[in-house]
Amino acid sequence: MRKTILALLLAASVTPAFAEEQTFNLKISHWVPASHPLQKALEDWAAAVEKASGGTIKSQVFPAQQLGKAFDHYDMARDGIADVTYVNPGYQPGRFPIIGAGELPFLMSDAKGGSEGLDAWYRKYAAKEMGDVKFCLAFIHAPSSFHTRTKKVVVPEDIKGMKIRPADATIANFVTQLGGTNVQSSAPEVRDIIERGVADGVTFPWGSLVLFGVDKVTKYHMEAPLYVTTFAFVMNKDKYNQMSDRQKKAIDDNCNTEAAGRVGEPWGKFEDAGVDKVRAEPGQEVYALTPEQTARWKKAAEPLVKTWADGVKKTGVDPDAALAELKASLAKYNALTQ
Repeated sequence: MRKTILALLLAASVTPAFAEEQTFNLKISHWVPASHPLQKALEDWAAAVEKASGGTIKSQVFPAQQLGKAFDHYDMARDGIADVTYVNPGYQPGRFPIIGAGELPFLMSDAKGGSEGLDAWYRKYAAKEMGDVKFCLAFIHAPSSFHTRTKKVVVPEDIKGMKIRPADATIANFVTQLGGTNVQSSAPEVRDIIERGVADGVTFPWGSLVLFGVDKVTKYHMEAPLYVTTFAFVMNKDKYNQMSDRQKKAIDDNCNTEAAGRVGEPWGKFEDAGVDKVRAEPGQEVYALTPEQTARWKKAAEPLVKTWADGVKKTGVDPDAALAELKASLAKYNALTQ
């Protein structure tokens, strides 16, 4: 009898704590089509959080810029327009200089390991440059390169005089440095600007090239791990702070390096599969670089490290140490380009 009473008292003390938990319905926003693998990644993330929270944190995913423009997604999370958002830090040059290390050319070789390596490294720095949101995780897409309409790009000098839509701030600097002109647009607008001649080419991952129809307006495709783009999931701080400890744990358990790998891996496979799709299309030329050509690209990219470092110094962070840490993290996850 005594054990039964104690058990009832314990249940009475625990149950109200869960019963008093507020139920949350999170708005999760991104800017790629619902057919993109990111949609499922976010749905899976939401399902994991709901399960871990005992069903008290539910979510709805809003794709394709329904809640706001791609460039605005960080501020949308900060301001509570959405609760969780998908952010490309490189869409706002100079605002997030530290994470820009992940954009440096010929650095990462693999989407899953690259996502894990980037995330594990960036956790130390996230509060410094993403402090007005709750940082969830960082990840990348698979390595990619240039896709152009009328001119084949083989060596750095070929960019001179071309109009390129860059994937991020680092590639934008690279294009300028090589004598090209940058044309800014979000991913959903790329096909249109190339078709209209506003841009001559783009840096874009392979699967997305097909998904967004950019393969219909380009002909020449460099197959080289020139760059990756860094991304992040971030959350509105006020919404997170309203949650119970159990609910916060449900979020935290899905905002970690392992979760970053779960997001990066399927997207990486999707992008990698695009190479053969493009190669199989009539009229397309997919070409690799020779070792000598690759060496020329790496040499041409060296000033980008200094540009990145100069931006990072303004934050008070030692760029040499930070870059060495990133490379060590990528090596740990088998994603450092040799």
